Amino acid sequence: MRDRFPLLVVGGLVLTVVLGVFLVKSAQRGEFADTLSTFRAQEDGARALFLLAQESGLPVARRMADLRLMTGQQGTPVLLAVEVEDAYEADPDQTQLAAEPDAGLEDEDVPRTGFNAFRAAALDDTEYKQLLEHVRNGGTLVYVPWGSRENPLLDALEVKLFKADTTLPMRTLVPPLPTPYTLGVERVEAKVQAYLTLPAHAVPVLEDDRLGQVVAAVVPHGQGRVLVVGAPELAMNRALARADNAQFWLSALAAMGPGPYEFDEFHHGFTNERSVVDFARRYGLHFAVAQLLLGVTLWSVSLKRFGRPHPPPESVRVGATDALFAMGRLYREGRHHAFAAGLIAKGLTQELALHAGLPAHSPATSVAQGLRERGRDDLAKGLQAVAVQADTVSSDSDLQQLAANAAGLRQRLHTAGAGRRSTPGTT
Repeated sequence: MRDRFPLLVVGGLVLTVVLGVFLVKSAQRGEFADTLSTFRAQEDGARALFLLAQESGLPVARRMADLRLMTGQQGTPVLLAVEVEDAYEADPDQTQLAAEPDAGLEDEDVPRTGFNAFRAAALDDTEYKQLLEHVRNGGTLVYVPWGSRENPLLDALEVKLFKADTTLPMRTLVPPLPTPYTLGVERVEAKVQAYLTLPAHAVPVLEDDRLGQVVAAVVPHGQGRVLVVGAPELAMNRALARADNAQFWLSALAAMGPGPYEFDEFHHGFTNERSVVDFARRYGLHFAVAQLLLGVTLWSVSLKRFGRPHPPPESVRVGATDALFAMGRLYREGRHHAFAAGLIAKGLTQELALHAGLPAHSPATSVAQGLRERGRDDLAKGLQAVAVQADTVSSDSDLQQLAANAAGLRQRLHTAGAGRRSTPGTT
């Protein structure tokens, strides 16, 4: 145990470092999630909204699968800043209000973090049709689009987006009329990205207090309803502490149905897959490589030991000695001296053949010739002497003398003269 103490110390230090790194990374996990993801704990994430609904008793969940299969689903999907394929700008003049990329809420494209720019998928044709079918059959949907571009999902709801002026400060939003969606809400404060143009049968929920433009509305579709909010900042962590923002979400979600409310994380880059490749794509290849190298290092260190070698256990030593004596007795009683001598000579020949540059199965004469060509005439003579002596062994004393000569010849391989070899054919 004392010899392995340094290994235990090294292992403990490595374990402490690894646990510390994982602890820090776990605390920073929210930074890897996408904008308005319920995993993101930064200001522009939606983790606070998810926890608010959860702590308030609403049945919430995170959906990490696509929306292609929604047959028979009774929940309410919640899509926060999920892009839709084939989005377009109906009024090109509105693009003049869009800022440069990476401008946060003023940007028309959802800001992505790290590899989520490649991993996060847009809502495709099959998925948005499944969503509309879900709503037509009596389901509900919460949709918070990013930017002001139209898309097939909004077209099916007959909702148009009109981009808000990005130079305007934070807007005060009020309920235009009492509804269950704004129960207990007097005013809401948030930055607006787009105002809504609604069909005649839609119900306005929030409007700009000064401009009178609709920011949130419930749109009937078939037998169901869709809550559309043109202010994605309203769902962000930093916005829930303002005015009645938190109360608006609690009232709106409760009025949309019994739930469960499934926050879509699949289109933010999170899936149920767990693999090294998935880890590398999400958090960076260098983390996956570092994890692999750490595993290889720990495995290599585990094969080593520290300190002087331990003597074999008593049972092993006694057993090996007994086996040796038993075999020796068998050879003596059976008078197999010649056979044992042949084995000794053969083993010596195979070992010297490697130093002569010949195959291990070469005969003693060829090995002796090879040793002479390499300048080891002493080994060649000794090998020939052992080979001749092996043919004349007839007693225990002869066999012991042969074994002693073979052992002495093996020792010469490690003398200073062993390094003085010449190539074949040289003098």
